[in-house]
This record gives sequence, C-alpha cells and structure tokens, in this order.
Amino acid sequence: MFKQVGLIAKSGDRRVREALRELIDYLDRRQIPSVLDAACAGVLPERHLLTRDRDALGASCDLIIVLGGDGTLLGAARSLVDHDVRLLGINLGRLGFLTDIPHDKMGECLDEVFSGRIQEEERFVLHAVLVRGGREIVHNEALNDVVVHKWKIARLVTFDTYIDGVFVNSQRADGLIVSTPTGSTAYALSGGGPILHPALNAIALVPICPHTLSNRPIVVNADSRIEIVVGGEKRTSGQLTCDGQTTADLVAGDRIRVHKRDAGVWLVHPAGHDHYATLRTKLHWGIEL
Repeated sequence: MFKQVGLIAKSGDRRVREALRELIDYLDRRQIPSVLDAACAGVLPERHLLTRDRDALGASCDLIIVLGGDGTLLGAARSLVDHDVRLLGINLGRLGFLTDIPHDKMGECLDEVFSGRIQEEERFVLHAVLVRGGREIVHNEALNDVVVHKWKIARLVTFDTYIDGVFVNSQRADGLIVSTPTGSTAYALSGGGPILHPALNAIALVPICPHTLSNRPIVVNADSRIEIVVGGEKRTSGQLTCDGQTTADLVAGDRIRVHKRDAGVWLVHPAGHDHYATLRTKLHWGIEL
C-alpha cells in the first residue's frame, strides 16, 4: 500500500548504521523503492543510495520510516508537516513513545505494515509566533510542546497568560509548557502535568516550578489561542523552545502566540497498537492482572 518509502536516520549514532543496513535490505527483498534523506547520506556511503532533501522526500514518498529516538521523529515531523505523508518510527533511543517499534521486532512489525495491517492516527501540531514590538519575528512548529523558560541564571521568569484574549493569570516561575497530547508524556509529564490521550483535542498548560504553589496545570480546548506575555526587566535570560529546540531568546514585552495548525502529522503503527500498553511499558506501571 506504500509505493515509495523515505528513510530518515539519527546522525552520529553507531547503532543506526547497522539498523539502516537491515532496513534497506528488508525493503530490497520486498522490492519496495526507498529514498534516503540527504542529511543521512554519510551513514552508509558505500551503498550509493538514492537521496533527496527533506522537502523532496516528503513530496515523493507516501511513508517515511524514522530510525532513532523520539527526538529524531519530532524533527522529521516538523520538517514534513506540510506534506501528506505517513511517519513510522523504529526505536533506537530510550523511552520511545513515538518511535514505538523496537529494533529487535522491526522485521515482523514491518511485515504487518506492508501487508496493510496498520493503524493510523493524526496528531495535531502547534504553531508558535514570537511578536516583538508589533512585528512577528519568529515562526516555528511543535509536535510536543512550546516552552517559555528561564536560561542560565537562577531567577524566575515573569509572564502573563491569556486564552482567547481573556486574561488567565500572572506567574513567576521557571517557565511554562504549552503541551499537545503527544507532548504530555514528555517534558510536561516531568513538570507534573496530566497524561492526555492522543485523540483528545486539548492542550495542557503546565507551569515549571511556579513560585506560587496554587498554580497548577490547566487543560484547555486545543482550538484556543494562547498568548504568553513576558514581563520583568527589559533584558531577560528567557528563551522560547519548540520540541526542545531553541527558537529565540526573549526580552520583556515579547508576546508568544500559540495555536493549533490546521494540518497535523499522521503516524502509522502495526495493527493492534495499544496506547495504554505503551504507557505501561514505558512508565513501568506493571503488568495486566
């Protein structure tokens, strides 16, 4: 059901080389054409593989297989969000909530996928805009989270939060995480946020070490428009990050506007994928009785 497969691999990981070789051999045996992300061409230079840049990869392939951890898949998802392509993750990292196929089960899981026994799910993506002096100076996407946080110094960040133009609160904290359901098992979870089912149309706002203990995570409709206004001194040491990647340094008066994009990201799983089984395995919740 997939006519051409794109391959994206984590750079600089010694395990990737062998896993990528196994994957290409598997696709060759099944006579499935594959194209390698140009940024990964150095992983297997001896194979003389067909390569494309990321945009061309998204335009020419209907399935992208990502080898690495969740960070690798997050980067792939952000770069391919404008393309109608499915993403499937082979886990070579640690937790692997998104890259949920273990490397040692890659063959049998891919057999399921290429036989058409799959589950697809759409994950929504956030769009963040940094406005300074009335001008939009930075745009970025996030599949996991948009985070406003302090940087370098042991001093709290001051900020106001608005939802759909309505003032919610003023906070002094280490920062604020604006999380999708996908990101609810990432940084937001370590900050005490709730785990959101991936199918929910919801966003969690999770303060990071708030100075006022009554500040708690809140969950809002994902169609809400969120605005965070940075306060404090003119020069601050705050930063804006999207999916853990630094997007911009912040100064007092900056406005960070966050909303859900119309287009999301499609993930592919083998048939029988169970979100709760993933939580049990990754979070060590124990076994079924």
